[in-house]
Amino acid sequence: MAKKRLGTMLLSSLVVMGLIAGCSNSGSDTKTEETTPTTDNSSTTTETTTNESAYPDYSKGFTEKVELNIPVYERAFEGWNVTDNYYTKWIQKEFGDKYNIDVKFTAIARGNEVQDFEQLLAAHKAPDLIFHYDMPQALAYYSEEVMQDLDYKEIENYAPTYWKNMGSTIEQYGKVDGKNAFVFAARPAIDNNTTLIRKDWVEKVGMKVEDLTSLEKYNDMLQKWKDAGLGVGAESLKLNNYTFNYAFRDFPMDDKEHALYSDLGVADLTTPATEKYLRNLNDLYNKGLIDKEFYLRTDDAKIKAEFVAGKTGTYGLYLASNTDVISATLANNPGAEFAILPPGAGVPEGSKPQGRAYWPFGFIMGVNYESTAEERAALWMYLEWMSQPDNLFFLQNGVEGQNYTLDADGVAVKNADFKGESALSQNNNKDYWALVTESAQYADQATTRKALARQWAPVGYESLVDQLFKYYDETAEYRTPDPMFSVVLEKVNEYKADLNALFQELYVKVALSKPEDFDKTYEAAKQTYLDAGYQEILDEKQKAIDAGQYS
Repeated sequence: MAKKRLGTMLLSSLVVMGLIAGCSNSGSDTKTEETTPTTDNSSTTTETTTNESAYPDYSKGFTEKVELNIPVYERAFEGWNVTDNYYTKWIQKEFGDKYNIDVKFTAIARGNEVQDFEQLLAAHKAPDLIFHYDMPQALAYYSEEVMQDLDYKEIENYAPTYWKNMGSTIEQYGKVDGKNAFVFAARPAIDNNTTLIRKDWVEKVGMKVEDLTSLEKYNDMLQKWKDAGLGVGAESLKLNNYTFNYAFRDFPMDDKEHALYSDLGVADLTTPATEKYLRNLNDLYNKGLIDKEFYLRTDDAKIKAEFVAGKTGTYGLYLASNTDVISATLANNPGAEFAILPPGAGVPEGSKPQGRAYWPFGFIMGVNYESTAEERAALWMYLEWMSQPDNLFFLQNGVEGQNYTLDADGVAVKNADFKGESALSQNNNKDYWALVTESAQYADQATTRKALARQWAPVGYESLVDQLFKYYDETAEYRTPDPMFSVVLEKVNEYKADLNALFQELYVKVALSKPEDFDKTYEAAKQTYLDAGYQEILDEKQKAIDAGQYS
């Protein structure tokens, strides 16, 4: 493996802002009824047939203790220590002790993950696994030469169950410039990313949530909120995840244009779709219909605080059964009622409720270039162990009779009031088991959705998940996956950090401009952005598109 370019790493650690993104769901082998996990998992690596001439046999454990370091998101859940809790101890006992592996966890701030990884890599303290949810950033890590090229046969040897589940996806999407670069977690077709709206506010101004079928009707509602003295719509600073203009694009999108301008890591500031989006944002800002200080809302805690306090009437989140946003809002506003914001609410009349479709994988994962062969083998063994239905089910649900009970369909019914030692994190321990799947899966879609509803619906608010499913199904035909480039885009990596910061400065300037100054402010911003490197990115992408190096 080529030596890491430390200069690039150190520069990135100073200027790269954390990525806010997210994701959700799946794993076709998740069990339909729970069995108590044991240290003797007969279907795990203990039964793996190894080719000793190629790969050492560690099925009975390593002769000398191996330290395996796994990253885990730190989401600032109150009272939750991501690196030391009931489940990290359970992982050590059930997996680590069995194979003579010391399993360590490294906290990675969810809202600042790129900077955290870069700084750890530069200090030679990074975990054995380097992950991200979005391919552009994963490619950026790979281009910095901080990941090993992988031997997929080695993975299949040490992790046969994991490979059976994900091998075809890995072989289809895991190569970069013809080299084996990445492995993946499974992802189903649905996720729990949605937006809550104050239903009681909507009804107080004589409207119904289900009638918010266009951007124009939504904006009219915001005006009525303001006139009634209720509050405003939420808004926040856009940070490194740029899908904001999909609803303003033509449908169907031109394939090559989509590949040229769609990028999670570098914002599009120059297309007609972005201009339409910014005109609307500028109008809402000048009319006082959105959070006047939206550019200061740089993380979820700040956005959530405005909603909980009753200052804003919308809040985007990953809905989970143990989220505290509803109870916290009710504590301040006992009469609050909640619904899911219809997808059409952000769509201009005559347009389609477009959105970004997820790739068929969750986490994109590479191996730290400094990890030893033994640490790499331990990593594959860990993914294999976690892929076993009993172990996965335990991490997702906890202890039967304490955290949950099983219903007649074998679906775990969470005990929302349980506060004991084995209590799950606020997102149901997902930051541990997301290495192999984005959500629980059962034998059929109906049971799976029932299980997801149990996992996602706060007690008493089961209708929110029903609405989420309904809107998801209704908009399925309008979701388009990102283009997947098969080459590293060097100009993206070169300019990404600077353009992220510049985009925030420029789009906020445009949004806050006086209506009569919008055109000249926007035109100046576009030219500044193009001159700062965006034109070079477009030229590089166009060359790759012309060469057919994308899908």
